[in-house]
Amino acid sequence: MSLDIQQDDVTLTALQEYAAVSTSFVVDRILQVTVAADGLGGLSLTETAVADPYVKDYDALQGTEPVRWLERFDTSNWGLIRGRRAGRMVGGAVVAFNTPGLCMLAGRDDIAVLWDIRVSPDERGAGLGSALFEAAADWAVARGCGWLKIETQNVNVAACRFYQKMGCILGAIDRFAYTELPDEVQLLWWKALAARSDRPLR
Repeated sequence: MSLDIQQDDVTLTALQEYAAVSTSFVVDRILQVTVAADGLGGLSLTETAVADPYVKDYDALQGTEPVRWLERFDTSNWGLIRGRRAGRMVGGAVVAFNTPGLCMLAGRDDIAVLWDIRVSPDERGAGLGSALFEAAADWAVARGCGWLKIETQNVNVAACRFYQKMGCILGAIDRFAYTELPDEVQLLWWKALAARSDRPLR
Protein backbone atom coordinates (compact mmCIF):
# COMPACT_ATOMS: atom_id res chain seq x y z
CA MET A 1 0.00 0.00 0.00
CA SER A 2 1.34 3.41 -0.94
CA LEU A 3 2.29 6.04 1.59
CA ASP A 4 0.67 9.48 1.45
CA ILE A 5 2.52 12.44 3.03
CA GLN A 6 0.45 15.60 3.59
CA GLN A 7 1.07 18.99 5.20
CA ASP A 8 -1.57 20.49 7.48
CA ASP A 9 -2.12 23.19 10.10
CA VAL A 10 -1.80 22.45 13.80
CA THR A 11 -5.38 22.25 15.07
CA LEU A 12 -7.07 20.46 17.95
CA THR A 13 -8.64 17.88 15.65
CA ALA A 14 -5.34 17.25 13.86
CA LEU A 15 -3.45 16.87 17.14
CA GLN A 16 -6.03 14.48 18.53
CA GLU A 17 -5.48 12.20 15.55
CA TYR A 18 -1.72 12.75 15.75
CA ALA A 19 -1.64 11.76 19.42
CA ALA A 20 -3.08 8.34 18.55
CA VAL A 21 0.30 7.42 17.03
CA SER A 22 2.38 5.92 19.82
CA THR A 23 5.74 7.38 20.81
CA SER A 24 6.64 4.54 23.17
CA PHE A 25 9.87 2.61 22.76
CA VAL A 26 12.00 0.23 24.78
CA VAL A 27 15.09 1.71 26.39
CA ASP A 28 17.56 -1.15 26.29
CA ARG A 29 20.66 0.95 25.60
CA ILE A 30 21.78 4.52 26.20
CA LEU A 31 24.51 6.83 25.06
CA GLN A 32 26.63 7.06 28.19
CA VAL A 33 28.36 10.43 28.62
CA THR A 34 31.98 10.39 29.79
CA VAL A 35 33.54 13.65 30.96
CA ALA A 36 37.31 14.18 30.76
CA ALA A 37 39.11 16.80 32.89
CA ASP A 38 35.85 18.32 34.15
CA GLY A 39 34.81 18.92 30.56
CA LEU A 40 37.95 20.66 29.34
CA GLY A 41 39.14 17.31 28.01
CA GLY A 42 35.89 16.89 26.12
CA LEU A 43 32.80 14.71 26.33
CA SER A 44 32.38 11.32 24.72
CA LEU A 45 29.30 9.20 24.07
CA THR A 46 29.46 5.42 24.30
CA GLU A 47 26.54 3.15 23.48
CA THR A 48 25.92 1.05 26.59
CA ALA A 49 23.39 -1.70 27.34
CA VAL A 50 20.79 -1.04 30.06
CA ALA A 51 20.70 -3.69 32.78
CA ASP A 52 16.92 -3.41 33.25
CA PRO A 53 15.25 -2.30 30.00
CA TYR A 54 12.10 -0.20 30.36
CA VAL A 55 9.45 1.46 28.19
CA LYS A 56 9.54 5.21 27.66
CA ASP A 57 6.56 7.15 26.34
CA TYR A 58 7.04 10.90 25.82
CA ASP A 59 3.27 11.47 25.79
CA ALA A 60 3.01 9.98 29.30
CA LEU A 61 4.88 12.95 30.79
CA GLN A 62 2.27 15.21 32.36
CA GLY A 63 1.53 18.33 30.35
CA THR A 64 3.43 17.25 27.25
CA GLU A 65 0.59 15.58 25.36
CA PRO A 66 0.15 16.93 21.81
CA VAL A 67 -3.24 18.55 22.50
CA ARG A 68 -1.62 20.56 25.32
CA TRP A 69 0.71 22.28 22.85
CA LEU A 70 -2.18 24.54 21.87
CA GLU A 71 -2.41 25.76 25.47
CA ARG A 72 1.32 26.25 25.93
CA PHE A 73 2.30 27.91 22.64
CA ASP A 74 1.09 30.07 19.79
CA THR A 75 1.07 27.38 17.10
CA SER A 76 -0.05 29.65 14.24
CA ASN A 77 3.42 29.30 12.67
CA TRP A 78 3.66 25.55 13.21
CA GLY A 79 3.19 22.85 10.62
CA LEU A 80 1.95 19.29 10.84
CA ILE A 81 3.15 16.58 8.46
CA ARG A 82 0.94 13.50 8.33
CA GLY A 83 1.84 10.09 6.98
CA ARG A 84 -1.09 7.91 5.97
CA ARG A 85 -1.28 4.41 4.61
CA ALA A 86 -4.65 3.20 3.30
CA GLY A 87 -6.23 6.24 4.94
CA ARG A 88 -4.85 5.44 8.41
CA MET A 89 -2.43 7.86 10.07
CA VAL A 90 0.74 5.87 10.72
CA GLY A 91 3.15 8.68 11.55
CA GLY A 92 3.70 12.39 11.63
CA ALA A 93 5.96 15.31 12.42
CA VAL A 94 5.36 18.74 13.91
CA VAL A 95 7.60 21.68 13.03
CA ALA A 96 7.77 24.96 14.98
CA PHE A 97 8.87 28.28 13.51
CA ASN A 98 8.79 31.94 14.56
CA THR A 99 7.18 31.31 17.94
CA PRO A 100 7.75 33.89 20.71
CA GLY A 101 8.71 32.26 23.99
CA LEU A 102 9.82 28.96 22.47
CA CYS A 103 13.32 28.69 23.93
CA MET A 104 14.47 26.11 21.36
CA LEU A 105 14.22 28.84 18.71
CA ALA A 106 16.25 31.35 20.78
CA GLY A 107 14.44 34.21 19.05
CA ARG A 108 16.00 33.37 15.69
CA ASP A 109 14.19 33.57 12.36
CA ASP A 110 16.56 31.29 10.45
CA ILE A 111 15.79 28.03 12.24
CA ALA A 112 12.81 25.74 12.64
CA VAL A 113 12.48 23.12 15.34
CA LEU A 114 11.43 19.57 14.61
CA TRP A 115 9.22 19.66 17.68
CA ASP A 116 8.02 16.07 17.42
CA ILE A 117 8.25 13.13 15.08
CA ARG A 118 6.55 9.78 15.55
CA VAL A 119 6.02 6.55 13.65
CA SER A 120 3.66 3.72 14.54
CA PRO A 121 5.55 0.73 15.98
CA ASP A 122 4.44 -1.48 13.08
CA GLU A 123 5.86 1.02 10.56
CA ARG A 124 9.25 1.67 12.16
CA GLY A 125 12.29 0.84 10.07
CA ALA A 126 10.35 0.95 6.79
CA GLY A 127 11.31 4.45 5.61
CA LEU A 128 8.37 6.47 6.94
CA GLY A 129 10.55 8.37 9.42
CA SER A 130 12.89 9.46 6.63
CA ALA A 131 9.96 10.62 4.49
CA LEU A 132 8.52 12.62 7.39
CA PHE A 133 11.91 14.15 8.21
CA GLU A 134 12.46 15.23 4.60
CA ALA A 135 8.96 16.71 4.46
CA ALA A 136 9.64 18.64 7.67
CA ALA A 137 12.92 19.93 6.24
CA ASP A 138 11.11 21.03 3.06
CA TRP A 139 8.51 22.83 5.21
CA ALA A 140 11.32 24.73 6.97
CA VAL A 141 13.10 25.60 3.71
CA ALA A 142 9.83 26.99 2.31
CA ARG A 143 9.88 29.47 5.22
CA GLY A 144 13.44 30.57 4.54
CA CYS A 145 15.10 28.56 7.30
CA GLY A 146 18.70 27.49 6.99
CA TRP A 147 18.67 25.12 9.93
CA LEU A 148 16.44 22.46 11.42
CA LYS A 149 17.02 21.91 15.14
CA ILE A 150 16.05 18.73 16.99
CA GLU A 151 16.07 17.76 20.66
CA THR A 152 16.38 14.21 21.89
CA GLN A 153 17.88 12.38 24.83
CA ASN A 154 20.67 9.89 25.39
CA VAL A 155 18.09 7.22 26.25
CA ASN A 156 16.72 7.32 22.68
CA VAL A 157 19.62 5.74 20.82
CA ALA A 158 17.52 4.80 17.81
CA ALA A 159 16.49 8.45 17.35
CA CYS A 160 20.10 9.61 17.63
CA ARG A 161 21.20 7.10 15.00
CA PHE A 162 18.30 8.20 12.80
CA TYR A 163 19.21 11.90 12.99
CA GLN A 164 22.83 11.06 12.24
CA LYS A 165 21.68 9.07 9.20
CA MET A 166 19.58 12.03 8.04
CA GLY A 167 22.67 14.25 7.93
CA CYS A 168 22.28 16.01 11.28
CA ILE A 169 25.23 16.97 13.45
CA LEU A 170 25.29 16.89 17.23
CA GLY A 171 25.54 20.52 18.33
CA ALA A 172 25.22 20.34 22.11
CA ILE A 173 25.17 17.96 25.05
CA ASP A 174 23.49 19.21 28.25
CA ARG A 175 23.83 16.84 31.19
CA PHE A 176 21.78 19.09 33.46
CA ALA A 177 18.84 20.06 31.24
CA TYR A 178 16.16 17.96 32.94
CA THR A 179 15.69 18.56 36.65
CA GLU A 180 12.76 16.13 36.69
CA LEU A 181 14.77 13.46 34.80
CA PRO A 182 18.29 13.75 36.23
CA ASP A 183 19.44 10.49 34.63
CA GLU A 184 18.70 11.74 31.10
CA VAL A 185 20.98 13.91 28.98
CA GLN A 186 19.72 16.43 26.42
CA LEU A 187 21.20 16.14 22.94
CA LEU A 188 20.60 18.91 20.39
CA TRP A 189 20.99 18.07 16.72
CA TRP A 190 21.25 20.48 13.78
CA LYS A 191 20.52 19.87 10.11
CA ALA A 192 21.80 22.38 7.55
CA LEU A 193 19.11 23.16 4.99
CA ALA A 194 19.24 24.50 1.45
CA ALA A 195 18.13 28.03 2.40
CA ARG A 196 20.25 30.50 4.35
CA SER A 197 22.61 27.79 5.66
CA ASP A 198 25.52 30.22 5.22
CA ARG A 199 24.48 31.91 8.47
CA PRO A 200 26.58 30.75 11.45
CA LEU A 201 25.24 28.18 13.90
CA ARG A 202 25.08 29.64 17.40
